[in-house]
Amino acid sequence: MHDQSSTTLAASRLEKAQYLEGAYAIGLGIRMSNERKRDGGVWWVIQLLSDEVSVRASAEPRTWALPAGAKLLETWTSKQPGSAGPVRGALQVAADATAQGRWVRIHTLLHSHHDVDFEGSGTSEFIVDVFDAPIPPERSDE
Repeated sequence: MHDQSSTTLAASRLEKAQYLEGAYAIGLGIRMSNERKRDGGVWWVIQLLSDEVSVRASAEPRTWALPAGAKLLETWTSKQPGSAGPVRGALQVAADATAQGRWVRIHTLLHSHHDVDFEGSGTSEFIVDVFDAPIPPERSDE
């Protein structure tokens, strides 16, 4: 994998949608994870990447390693039939799981049309991982 520059920030529900739509429109990679705020609310930590990471055609659609010790309950991709569109579909899956108190991570990737290390020819996809774990508490200032 090549080096990626990134920016990390926290966002409300409305801002989350705007970041997802913007990243999708201009081809930026994005990683988002929900966190439980000290007051009990939920916010999203967002990492904007300078580029989408490419995945080979035959590879699992994942560019964000699964965390050790966390049980994956469901993985949704924007390529699934019946999707309401990549952004709206990802947001709906994330909202439903968050309402159930589950830890959710969203990331994007460029799923290559080839089975070689080639970036640039593929389809952008949203991946939503829902874990059988509670929403983690917000991290202290880093």
